[in-house]
Amino acid sequence: QVQLVESGGGLVQSGGSLRLSCAASGRTLRNYVMGWSRQAPGKEREFVAAISWSGGYISYGDSVKGRFVISRDNAENMVYLQMDSLKPEDTAVYYCAARRDYEPKFGSWGQGTQVTVSS
Repeated sequence: QVQLVESGGGLVQSGGSLRLSCAASGRTLRNYVMGWSRQAPGKEREFVAAISWSGGYISYGDSVKGRFVISRDNAENMVYLQMDSLKPEDTAVYYCAARRDYEPKFGSWGQGTQVTVSS
Protein backbone atom coordinates (compact mmCIF):
# COMPACT_ATOMS: atom_id res chain seq x y z
CA GLN A 1 0.00 0.00 0.00
CA VAL A 2 1.23 3.43 -0.89
CA GLN A 3 0.64 6.38 1.42
CA LEU A 4 0.28 9.75 -0.27
CA VAL A 5 0.36 13.23 1.27
CA GLU A 6 -0.36 16.33 -0.78
CA SER A 7 0.76 19.88 -0.07
CA GLY A 8 1.00 23.23 -1.80
CA GLY A 9 -2.64 24.15 -2.21
CA GLY A 10 -3.98 27.60 -1.41
CA LEU A 11 -5.68 30.71 -2.68
CA VAL A 12 -4.42 32.35 -5.87
CA GLN A 13 -5.76 34.95 -8.26
CA SER A 14 -6.85 34.09 -11.77
CA GLY A 15 -3.81 33.87 -14.04
CA GLY A 16 -1.54 32.91 -11.18
CA SER A 17 0.44 29.77 -10.50
CA LEU A 18 0.72 27.09 -7.85
CA ARG A 19 2.88 24.02 -7.45
CA LEU A 20 1.41 21.00 -5.75
CA SER A 21 3.59 18.34 -4.19
CA CYS A 22 2.84 14.75 -3.29
CA ALA A 23 5.04 12.76 -0.94
CA ALA A 24 4.76 9.00 -1.31
CA SER A 25 5.79 6.38 1.22
CA GLY A 26 5.21 2.77 2.11
CA ARG A 27 6.91 1.06 -0.76
CA THR A 28 9.04 1.71 -3.79
CA LEU A 29 7.26 3.55 -6.56
CA ARG A 30 9.02 1.60 -9.28
CA ASN A 31 6.41 0.51 -11.83
CA TYR A 32 3.82 2.83 -10.34
CA VAL A 33 1.99 5.38 -12.42
CA MET A 34 1.43 8.53 -10.37
CA GLY A 35 -1.24 11.07 -11.03
CA TRP A 36 -3.48 13.89 -9.98
CA SER A 37 -7.24 14.20 -10.02
CA ARG A 38 -9.50 16.93 -8.75
CA GLN A 39 -13.03 17.33 -7.49
CA ALA A 40 -15.00 20.54 -7.39
CA PRO A 41 -18.09 20.97 -5.19
CA GLY A 42 -21.07 19.20 -6.70
CA LYS A 43 -19.02 17.65 -9.48
CA GLU A 44 -17.50 14.25 -10.16
CA ARG A 45 -13.81 13.62 -9.69
CA GLU A 46 -11.91 14.65 -12.81
CA PHE A 47 -8.64 13.28 -14.16
CA VAL A 48 -5.90 15.92 -14.30
CA ALA A 49 -2.58 14.28 -15.14
CA ALA A 50 -0.55 11.08 -14.89
CA ILE A 51 3.08 10.09 -15.32
CA SER A 52 4.85 6.74 -15.50
CA TRP A 53 7.95 5.73 -13.53
CA SER A 54 10.29 6.61 -16.39
CA GLY A 55 8.37 9.68 -17.46
CA GLY A 56 7.96 8.15 -20.88
CA TYR A 57 4.19 8.16 -20.48
CA ILE A 58 2.51 11.44 -19.56
CA SER A 59 -1.16 12.24 -19.96
CA TYR A 60 -3.28 15.32 -19.24
CA GLY A 61 -6.96 16.01 -19.01
CA ASP A 62 -8.25 18.21 -21.81
CA SER A 63 -9.12 21.07 -19.47
CA VAL A 64 -5.52 21.47 -18.24
CA LYS A 65 -3.44 20.73 -21.34
CA GLY A 66 -0.92 23.47 -22.03
CA ARG A 67 -1.28 24.95 -18.53
CA PHE A 68 -0.32 22.18 -16.10
CA VAL A 69 2.84 20.10 -16.01
CA ILE A 70 3.28 16.87 -14.04
CA SER A 71 6.70 15.66 -12.96
CA ARG A 72 8.23 13.23 -10.51
CA ASP A 73 11.44 12.76 -8.55
CA ASN A 74 11.86 9.03 -8.08
CA ALA A 75 14.84 9.40 -5.78
CA GLU A 76 12.75 11.46 -3.38
CA ASN A 77 9.43 9.63 -3.96
CA MET A 78 7.82 12.91 -4.92
CA VAL A 79 5.32 13.90 -7.58
CA TYR A 80 4.62 17.48 -8.57
CA LEU A 81 1.95 19.38 -10.43
CA GLN A 82 2.94 22.80 -11.74
CA MET A 83 -0.21 24.77 -12.44
CA ASP A 84 0.05 27.96 -14.50
CA SER A 85 -2.54 30.33 -15.97
CA LEU A 86 -4.99 29.24 -13.32
CA LYS A 87 -8.68 29.89 -13.87
CA PRO A 88 -11.57 30.05 -11.39
CA GLU A 89 -12.85 26.77 -12.85
CA ASP A 90 -9.66 25.10 -11.61
CA THR A 91 -10.95 25.54 -8.06
CA ALA A 92 -11.19 22.09 -6.51
CA VAL A 93 -9.69 19.66 -4.06
CA TYR A 94 -6.68 18.09 -5.76
CA TYR A 95 -5.81 14.49 -4.99
CA CYS A 96 -2.59 12.63 -5.57
CA ALA A 97 -3.04 9.05 -6.75
CA ALA A 98 -1.02 5.95 -7.53
CA ARG A 99 -1.52 2.70 -9.42
CA ARG A 100 0.67 -0.12 -10.60
CA ASP A 101 1.39 0.22 -14.29
CA TYR A 102 -0.71 -2.86 -15.11
CA GLU A 103 -3.76 -1.69 -13.17
CA PRO A 104 -6.51 0.19 -15.04
CA LYS A 105 -7.46 2.54 -12.23
CA PHE A 106 -5.79 4.47 -9.46
CA GLY A 107 -6.04 2.51 -6.21
CA SER A 108 -4.22 4.69 -3.68
CA TRP A 109 -5.28 8.24 -2.88
CA GLY A 110 -4.10 11.07 -0.70
CA GLN A 111 -6.32 13.20 1.50
CA GLY A 112 -6.36 16.09 -0.94
CA THR A 113 -5.32 19.72 -0.93
CA GLN A 114 -7.63 22.65 -1.64
CA VAL A 115 -6.90 24.97 -4.55
CA THR A 116 -9.01 28.10 -4.83
CA VAL A 117 -8.67 30.49 -7.77
CA SER A 118 -10.32 33.87 -7.36
CA SER A 119 -11.54 35.92 -10.31
